[in-house]
Amino acid sequence: MSEAVKIAAAAVAAALCAVVVRRQSPEIALVLGVGGCALVVLYCSGALKSVMELVDKLALTGGLSAQVVEPVMKTAGIAIVTRLAADFCKDAQEGGLASAVELAGTALALAAALPLVSMVLDLLVQLL
Repeated sequence: MSEAVKIAAAAVAAALCAVVVRRQSPEIALVLGVGGCALVVLYCSGALKSVMELVDKLALTGGLSAQVVEPVMKTAGIAIVTRLAADFCKDAQEGGLASAVELAGTALALAAALPLVSMVLDLLVQLL
């Protein structure tokens, strides 16, 4: 819980700095937002590593191959990165670019999930 408070405090501090600076220099405010986001993501990297280790352990325990787990994790990563990038584009008043990032993220997520869909299709063919 204390980690969540630290992350929230850092994010609020970066946001407040960006709001104050935005009147004078919107470009610097955007850089402050990106920097704050980068710090939060770096701080969370340890937790993300723990999650990945748990997912690997669950996959081994459940007898799932890496071919099944990898597309799911890739898709989740693509969703996170796409959301962050689109939100920053929206903050920079680049709505069209944000929409393009979201569309690209959707296409990449679908492409990342194709091996999993292919395995499900093969399994259905075997069952029939």
